[in-house]
Amino acid sequence: MAALDLSQLLGVRGVRHAALLGAEGNVVAQAGGDPDTSIAQAGRAVAASLIATLGGELQDLLIDLDGGPVLLTPHGDQTLMTAFDDTANLGRVRFAVRKLLQSNQAARDL
Repeated sequence: MAALDLSQLLGVRGVRHAALLGAEGNVVAQAGGDPDTSIAQAGRAVAASLIATLGGELQDLLIDLDGGPVLLTPHGDQTLMTAFDDTANLGRVRFAVRKLLQSNQAARDL
């Protein structure tokens, strides 16, 4: 899977950084500050447990931490981690993330 250009997410008010993490937790692409990949690894574990218990598919997972919220969004076997502050609008962040992932998918399908 090709790396995403995450810099456009930084244009969303309040987004501090974004990182695309590989299946093993390695940083594939990033924009903004350095991500704390341990947050994504813990989030993946929680998501896997919920899916095993409840079934279905994870759309995204929001983790609200002292340092600000973090949105984890699956992208194939990778995870997009978007960290933002309390001034950000969650709907706008989610919209920008989905738009980025859909445009990447469309480009790959050509």
